Amino acid sequence: MTRSNTPTNPTANTQGSIACRTLVTGSAGFIGFHTAKRLLERGDSVVGFDSVNDYYDVSIKEARLKILAETAERTGGNYTFIRANLADQQTVNECFEQHEISRVINLAAQAGVRYSLENPHSYVESNVVAFTNILEACRHHGVKHLTYASTSSVYGANTKMPFSEHEGANHPLQFYAATKRANEMMAHSYSHLFGLPTTGLRFFTVYGPWGRPDMALFKFTKNILEDKPIPVFNHGNHTRDFTFIDDIVEGIIRTSDQPAAPNPTWNSDYPDPATSSAPFRLYNIGNNNPIKLGAYIEAIEDALGKQAQKDLLPLQPGDVPDTYADSSALEHAVGYKPNTPVKEGVARFVEWYRWFYDV
Repeated sequence: MTRSNTPTNPTANTQGSIACRTLVTGSAGFIGFHTAKRLLERGDSVVGFDSVNDYYDVSIKEARLKILAETAERTGGNYTFIRANLADQQTVNECFEQHEISRVINLAAQAGVRYSLENPHSYVESNVVAFTNILEACRHHGVKHLTYASTSSVYGANTKMPFSEHEGANHPLQFYAATKRANEMMAHSYSHLFGLPTTGLRFFTVYGPWGRPDMALFKFTKNILEDKPIPVFNHGNHTRDFTFIDDIVEGIIRTSDQPAAPNPTWNSDYPDPATSSAPFRLYNIGNNNPIKLGAYIEAIEDALGKQAQKDLLPLQPGDVPDTYADSSALEHAVGYKPNTPVKEGVARFVEWYRWFYDV
């Protein structure tokens, strides 16, 4: 299923050049939706690609897609949506053949840490097979830059804080994280073998309006409003580097605008995991300000004007106690650092939630 709007004149993007055509995979998803919307608003041509699966409430995904179509109409943007599975190699190849894709922002993935304990095969299809199809299509169609989603979960058993891309990340604690770490290594091989510029972005606990229903902020808000207890794992004592969606999108787009290049000082005797002699980069995108889960819940309570009933539980299998991003490499590379305070970000989510569900 496709939908296209073609502008009468090309629109300049924020860099002042003629808008390029960007493929955004996972465009019906939380981060993909926000990214595609921002690109359309600044004048880029966008091809969205999503299977719109039923991992969570499809009605939210359809609502996001409706807004993307409306955004294209409002801005006069060039927008096409393809409803298909990235694991289908033929469909992916047809997408690249039919559209002159300049850049790819790959945000499609099987998400969820705990679901990977129940259904690992879904992660192989969505995060490994699909990513292979993307890499091959980029290779054969001259894509100028592939930017793709990784995760802070790749740090796994690491305890040295803050987490740095320049340290190893070879002990993931969940299968989900293992597939995303595999993406990083797969991307490097294509950068090395075929000169494909690739940049991986390790997201740290993304939250905000239009978020996924299986995420803590969404579930906590829903349960508090419905006078139901919320599950508070690790008794609320673990910390997370909560990062607001607008900050994530800004980092994604700035990074995508700047294709990865070889590091001229890279030394194979002392290899830097975040760079390479190939056009390859890894960056953290995190708020660089971890807070306890308990404080996050307090921000939700303040925004709702209502106290939570807390069901205190031990840490879940596969969870890590703390995350904390060193985002200095991203700031140095693209001149941007996430900075939205949690209280502000949570309040904006609650405002959206009340509007979307009319509560």
